[in-house]
Amino acid sequence: MKNSKLPAIPQSIFAIMSKMAAEYNAINLSQGFPNFDSDPKLLSLVSRAMQEGHNQYAPMPGNLELRTIISEKIENAHKKRYDPATEITITAGATQAIFTAIAATIMQGDEVIIFTPAYDCYEPSVALFGGKTIAVQLEAPAFTPDWEEVQTKVNAKTKMIIINSPHNPSGMLFTEEDMLQLQQIATAHDLFVISDEVYEHIIFDGHEHQSAARFPDLAARTFITASFGKTFHNTGWKMGYCLAPKSLMEEFQKIHQYVVFCVNHPMQVALAEYMKDPETYLSLPAFYEEKRNYFLSLLQNSKFKIVPSKGTYFQLLDFSEITSESDITFAERLTKELGLATIPTSVFNKNKEDFKQIRVCFAKTDSTLEAAAKILNAI
Repeated sequence: MKNSKLPAIPQSIFAIMSKMAAEYNAINLSQGFPNFDSDPKLLSLVSRAMQEGHNQYAPMPGNLELRTIISEKIENAHKKRYDPATEITITAGATQAIFTAIAATIMQGDEVIIFTPAYDCYEPSVALFGGKTIAVQLEAPAFTPDWEEVQTKVNAKTKMIIINSPHNPSGMLFTEEDMLQLQQIATAHDLFVISDEVYEHIIFDGHEHQSAARFPDLAARTFITASFGKTFHNTGWKMGYCLAPKSLMEEFQKIHQYVVFCVNHPMQVALAEYMKDPETYLSLPAFYEEKRNYFLSLLQNSKFKIVPSKGTYFQLLDFSEITSESDITFAERLTKELGLATIPTSVFNKNKEDFKQIRVCFAKTDSTLEAAAKILNAI
């Protein structure tokens, strides 16, 4: 289109690889979604909410009971209270929450620091509002943030830092020390922060999620975004939420009301009832850790180099001892010739740096993981 607002934005790698998986009838470990069903109890609650008549617009910020449940959940986990009336908004997935937070804050000429590899919605959303992303590359295999480099990137144009922990695609976790460093930089330079916490409940090996909510000076300037879809195995519902102090949430809701106004009402009613039992989300670490461990046990004799994921339902596989091909070429060959779709990670890196790693999703049935492992072990 003439005068496109995003002339250089390609088709998402997730769409490309999922389409390729369908074309070649490949096992799809590429796009991050479970291939098992949500809890039948939750599905029944949605049906009941519809039958009980919750089929018209929800309140613009979301169902108050659901916002109250979220407030209690965050306070129990992180000792920080968000006011359900003024500091929580239910969104059409975390991506909408991220977009809306960017729309509410970023103006022409602003700079936003991101950590690459980065989820691919950050950069185009910033660009739409005249901003520019400044990448800080996380280096394989540890993907540890270099806060001295972050400090060198901050200047008079810097408006925001976006973080993601647990981190997609690496499975890395920001530590307490990382969050304290972020808090110091953001406070010293009066920066906004988006903390993308969609995998907040998927953390392994006894680690704790270091939410931005835990750090008072950081929470005071941060939009926290989260996803019911990731938590409750229903990514197609596109349900999430945003937390922010009242002054930021007021700006967020100015945009939210004209982007979607409100989101799926019966699902909100169902989630509010479902989450009254905290085990619905507190059981997730053990559930996914078992899947990770089983999948890695299947690959223990493969030629891939593997650092176990600390969180998310993704695992990186280093193929540097198998082939010198680029990760894109290798991922395409895996799909077309061997029947397994994965994600090449260079597409998320600064300057498309290739660490010879592919990302796989292990939120799959055991039979799917076994079939995928058989292919990977044969390489």
